[in-house]
Amino acid sequence: MELIAKKLIGSKEYDGELIEIINPYSKEVITKYVKCSSEDAKKALEKAKEAFKNTKTSPLHQRINWIKDVANKLKEKKEEFAEYITLEVAKPISQARVEVQRCIENLEICAAEGYRIVGETIPTDATESGFKTTSFYKRVPVGVVVAITPFNFPLNLVAHKLAPALIAGNSVVLKPTPEAPYTAYAFAKLFIQSEYAVKDALSVVYGDAEVGSALVTSPIPRKISFTGSVPVGKIILQNAGIKKVTLELGGNAATFVESTADLDWAAKRCAIGAFANSGQVCISLQRIYVDEKIYEDFAEKLGNESSKLKVGNPFEEDTFMGPLINEEAAIRAQKWIQSAVDEGARIIAGGERNGNILKPTILADVTDDMNVVCEEVFAPIVSLVKVSSYEEAVRKMNDSPYGLQFSMFSNRIDLMHRAIEDFEAGGVVINDIPTLRFDIQPYGGVKLSGIGREGPKFAIEDMTEIKAVIIR
Repeated sequence: MELIAKKLIGSKEYDGELIEIINPYSKEVITKYVKCSSEDAKKALEKAKEAFKNTKTSPLHQRINWIKDVANKLKEKKEEFAEYITLEVAKPISQARVEVQRCIENLEICAAEGYRIVGETIPTDATESGFKTTSFYKRVPVGVVVAITPFNFPLNLVAHKLAPALIAGNSVVLKPTPEAPYTAYAFAKLFIQSEYAVKDALSVVYGDAEVGSALVTSPIPRKISFTGSVPVGKIILQNAGIKKVTLELGGNAATFVESTADLDWAAKRCAIGAFANSGQVCISLQRIYVDEKIYEDFAEKLGNESSKLKVGNPFEEDTFMGPLINEEAAIRAQKWIQSAVDEGARIIAGGERNGNILKPTILADVTDDMNVVCEEVFAPIVSLVKVSSYEEAVRKMNDSPYGLQFSMFSNRIDLMHRAIEDFEAGGVVINDIPTLRFDIQPYGGVKLSGIGREGPKFAIEDMTEIKAVIIR
């Protein structure tokens, strides 16, 4: 099956030189996308700037119906979109279906939040220097939004940016990941072809650094929303100028398995949290701190749970884990495993690589200075670290430049309350994995994990400005 993507600048499609996309599992060419240039990016920004004149004055009920319509169209095409995801990034088909369902729910939540784009009245006579006027504020769209998205959730992470931006009345230029251009292309067409669409409100351009730089450094956008790596996030901040910026960056998610925890439940969930999507998730479980009293017991249970996970063809219904996005990523991950072993770590499970498939790998006796603990691995590798107390676990978990999501397994209510306050992270999960995320909630990190929050309500707030009004 070969799919041909095009540039979508406003409501027009443009042909051009095609770049091949190869399926990470089958190594077959399954789609092609148009190579874009900085000039294409500038053209898309100019189109969006002109379109904003219409998007900002479009009635809210039209925009709400627009997002609802896309959600309904996506429901009709659920299996198609799941196949697009699996074809392009080799996410197991069962997990690709979950992503499509989450995307539908995300859109529906965003449409509902449209009814709550509200301001409030201000009592200007509340201070002695004030006096009675009619004063209020309202939320207005920021303008042109640039959205840059990654490969690991090539549909739902696009929705997390497009839907809030458009329902708030902005125009958008989307630069999706080069690894999954057709998924984004097909999704964008649902917006563009909707009967409720605002003309030219959405453009799609493909590319890497050249296109991204043209989008970010232009004076036209008023908002940049980026999900990706820390190095690129730093470049965006350095070059964006005076713009609103949301950065969803790396993570080094950790959990603490305390001695009173349900170890069977914890092991089962930790295997899923560490190895879903081949560990290619910002909140993939990477560090497990285990109370020394239960360390060996938990390690054995986690190894048993990981052995149950089927690895292989992502199009088979019972496959849990497919390949990494490319062989380069798999080779890098295997080198990190070998480095940890050379420094004294012990492989409990996995470690073998076949092409760009790396078996689910559990490392024990890991120390704090190993790369598999210090850095984001973005691969199916999880490390076990023995600790003697809750306090030691908290100290080690927080001793990281990242702070996206942390969790703890325990039946002690006092430690649950302490963890909520002690964990230095944007999200805290109790008695489940830090990989747990619901699209309705605020999502984002502290430290190098990013700036700002996603989730429909919170993204809409960040994609609007407050306009204060006084009437005397």
